Amino acid sequence: MDINDLRSIVTVVSLVTFVGIIVWAWSKKNKAGFDEAARLPFGDD
Repeated sequence: MDINDLRSIVTVVSLVTFVGIIVWAWSKKNKAGFDEAARLPFGDD
């Protein structure tokens, strides 16, 4: 195993992590929580 194999593995792991974050952020079960968090700055004290 040389440095290029390590670089390839890190690249693939980074891509999988990025796609996982995108899927999590756009999932329907998180929509309500994100909408509530988006309205926080406009709430009355």
